[in-house]
Amino acid sequence: MTRRTIQTDLAPQAIGTYSQAVRCGDSVYLSGQIPLVPQTMELVDGGMEAQIRRVFDNLSAVAAAAGGGLADVVKLNIYLIDLGQFALVNQVMAEYFQEPYPARAAVGVAALPRGAQVEMDGVMVLGAGEGL
Repeated sequence: MTRRTIQTDLAPQAIGTYSQAVRCGDSVYLSGQIPLVPQTMELVDGGMEAQIRRVFDNLSAVAAAAGGGLADVVKLNIYLIDLGQFALVNQVMAEYFQEPYPARAAVGVAALPRGAQVEMDGVMVLGAGEGL
């Protein structure tokens, strides 16, 4: 199977030795996104809700560049500095995803890059959102 990297200017550029995503067949592995504004590469202004929305917007941009969308995400990993914010993640996530929801994990972490409060990565299968 051919492996190809995915890149878009509509999401933050990689801040290390990784690709925004890698596609292999119909599977796309989305690298972790933190709430950086793509144009400035700075953390989004606002509180936790703004950070969560920015992360979903960044993931959505990379998913689109790979030929899919958030409906194609089959596994989502969420990393939070404060697990007390998990209810807010659920609330915002409900605006970006519909049933059937992806499998998901939420992990409390001590720190994230650039002082972010949330990071998410995932696995997407192209066509999964079409009920295949």
